[in-house]
Amino acid sequence: MTIDDGSAGQRLDNFLLRVLKGVPKTHVYRIIRAGEVRVNKGRASADTRLELGDIVRVPPVRVSAASTDEAAAAAVPPREFPVLFEDEHLLVIDKPAGVAVHGGSGVSFGVIEQLRRARPQARFLELVHRLDKETSGLLLLAKKRSALTALQDQFRQRETGKTYAALVIGHWPESKKVIDVALHKYLTPEGERRVRAVPEDHGEGRRSISLVRVVTRYAAFSLLDVTIKTGRTHQIRVHLMHEGHAIVGDDKYGDFGLNKALAAGRMVAGAKFERMFLHARRLAFDHPASGERIELAAPLPPECETLLTQLPTG
Repeated sequence: MTIDDGSAGQRLDNFLLRVLKGVPKTHVYRIIRAGEVRVNKGRASADTRLELGDIVRVPPVRVSAASTDEAAAAAVPPREFPVLFEDEHLLVIDKPAGVAVHGGSGVSFGVIEQLRRARPQARFLELVHRLDKETSGLLLLAKKRSALTALQDQFRQRETGKTYAALVIGHWPESKKVIDVALHKYLTPEGERRVRAVPEDHGEGRRSISLVRVVTRYAAFSLLDVTIKTGRTHQIRVHLMHEGHAIVGDDKYGDFGLNKALAAGRMVAGAKFERMFLHARRLAFDHPASGERIELAAPLPPECETLLTQLPTG
């Protein structure tokens, strides 16, 4: 196999796990250790970085679960999503709420699996970052491995701009513009992933920073712009809840009674709201090939706009 743009820069073990779908991971590592996998006619280790044009010899292997994998792939319905930007390097879509970005944790498939099914000709398509299933808005995907690594580096170096629209319960204080509170990820006894705010000297806490600006005040709610400087799991949800202003519709950290009343249409006349009000509305980054600064915006979904128009101001 000749390494192309889609695989250049990848570790040998990860490359093999991708191309040898259905082969047990232990067997993949066994054939690497035994020297049966050759890179440019020489032995290679699992952590060898593949380069463009490398020739990889892969021995014949028995793919025991191929039919199962193929059946699982066939069960994924192909789906395209609203495209806000696309070229040969990257793709930016407007993800709807209620759709996971990838399969796992009780979800059989997500955005990435559906897009791959809808675009069988795509040689490479990977998520650059993630959004919670309940969050809508801008989602960035790479169409080349070089673009993926460059964009992920920008996210790690905090060189991207990510702003979310969040409707929270109560009146957010104007003076509260920065939340610098460490977060700790843990599992509940039922095995569900959760996050909590912890003191900065907590052994397993990770520093997390969110910038908050009040956009509109309502009688019982506040519409906020939240720009994240770190990308921790559930960061915005937990930061806002920690400050005493949970996000409307948040089924993990929110006000469950209020959420239920909103969903039933008892809270706001003329509006049933059945999702979390968190929307990735702005994304800015440097193009991985040209270096040009790209800034994209996704309008609020109709159900969010409808709710806002029904809320009394105050």
